[in-house]
Amino acid sequence: MTVAAETASLVQSVDWAAIAPPTIAATVGLIVLVADLFVPEDKKQLLGRLSIAGLAAALLALLPLLDGDRSTFCLTADNDVCSYTADHFTLVIQLLVLGGALLTALLSVTETTKDKLPAGEFWFLLMSSAAGAALLPASRDLATLVVALEVASLPAFALVGMKRGDRLSSEAALKFFLSSVTATAVMLLGVSFVYATTGTLHLTEIAVRLDDVPAQLDTLAKAGVALTLVGFAFKTAAVPFHFWVPDTYVGAPLPVAAYLSVIGKAVGFTGLILVTVIAFPSYADVWGPAIAVLAALTMTVGNVAALRQSATRAYSAVRLLAWSSVGQAGYILVPIAAAAYSSDNQIGSTVAYALMYAVVNLGAFAVAALVARTHPLNRIADYRGLYATRPLAALALGFFLLCLAGLPPGIIGLFAKVTVFSAAVDAGLGWLAVVMAANVVIALYYYLKWTAVLFRAPEGEQPKHAVPVPVTLAIVLTAVLGIALSGVPQLALRFATGNLFQ
Repeated sequence: MTVAAETASLVQSVDWAAIAPPTIAATVGLIVLVADLFVPEDKKQLLGRLSIAGLAAALLALLPLLDGDRSTFCLTADNDVCSYTADHFTLVIQLLVLGGALLTALLSVTETTKDKLPAGEFWFLLMSSAAGAALLPASRDLATLVVALEVASLPAFALVGMKRGDRLSSEAALKFFLSSVTATAVMLLGVSFVYATTGTLHLTEIAVRLDDVPAQLDTLAKAGVALTLVGFAFKTAAVPFHFWVPDTYVGAPLPVAAYLSVIGKAVGFTGLILVTVIAFPSYADVWGPAIAVLAALTMTVGNVAALRQSATRAYSAVRLLAWSSVGQAGYILVPIAAAAYSSDNQIGSTVAYALMYAVVNLGAFAVAALVARTHPLNRIADYRGLYATRPLAALALGFFLLCLAGLPPGIIGLFAKVTVFSAAVDAGLGWLAVVMAANVVIALYYYLKWTAVLFRAPEGEQPKHAVPVPVTLAIVLTAVLGIALSGVPQLALRFATGNLFQ
């Protein structure tokens, strides 16, 4: 072989269409950062519109990828071992994170002005985090996974502390940063153990080599598997890695709290699915019981804490949503644990539940952003009589809360919970199904209590201001999606389970 031929064999061709969604988000983020230097102060809203257009373009870039699986950045010696794969699973998660980021951007257009946030930095950080979140589901080696996780996380630390001069915001950012860095360090230690055991970072190759680990390296491999899960468990807010959630959500700007509750969790669940199902199937006896216990603890701690919040006077709606999100994370973990005990594809249940949760939780935060314009403290008491002043917003929030509770007319929420419950039963995890059933009953109390407040007679005259168009659009989009999915709930499951990892 000539030198020219050898050189040509080492040159990788890049499938630009496959990597387009995260690339568009990252590129628009850089454009926004540079444009911020030249845009006058009274025209800063143009940066938000540009970011929204960029996220919409990234979503449209998913359409050409529907015709089949595509891979790039593959090994020259083996084209079947790649670092980036745009399969059905990747597209579903990218739709979730980019769609969630788009709704967050709609909520943020007026928030940056109201809270006097630095527009250029805010939009650049949001786009950067969205790009990392879109990259992660396509990652098929541990190095790319870690990089994507940090690209999604590091901008989020700054977004949480974006309220300059606000003590709660600064404290939330510091707590979020320190706890996340610790979890990442532990995860990197686990990745190094896995690499020392297998000699590779590609997920499919790790799976093959873990099937035949020498006896003297078995303990090292098990430790690596367990420690690698820590970083992703932190992002899902699984107990005991959940302690940052309430203070972070309350201290962060409201759209950022909404972003973390959906996109932050999607990043964690995606990472867990990739490393457990693709890389570590031969060590299911290690991660299966661990995730099952985490699921039980997470849903119980989250729902009990939310129940305690609802028992106090003038409790914060955002703090209640924070604890609710912890409880919901426990439900989403159940099918991942079930995948260790069943040969059937249980992961589709997790993805379907995550899609439902993303729509209704972002909708609830959108209504919370509306209420916060007249009641900055955003207490549950501030929602009293919302139906009398803003009936459509009250009906939308009531629908979202019923979806989270799993009650009609929120059929999509009920369907998602039944799907997750069935996954546990089919995998032989009857005890986990019982724990889940008990937690669903616990959660009914605080969801229904909040729903009832919406329709009580208001106390005194309620202030009423014009609703910004972007906030209205976010509420309408999430309500329409939630109602449509409640009409055909099986569509979400079929969409989530189609050709996963094939």
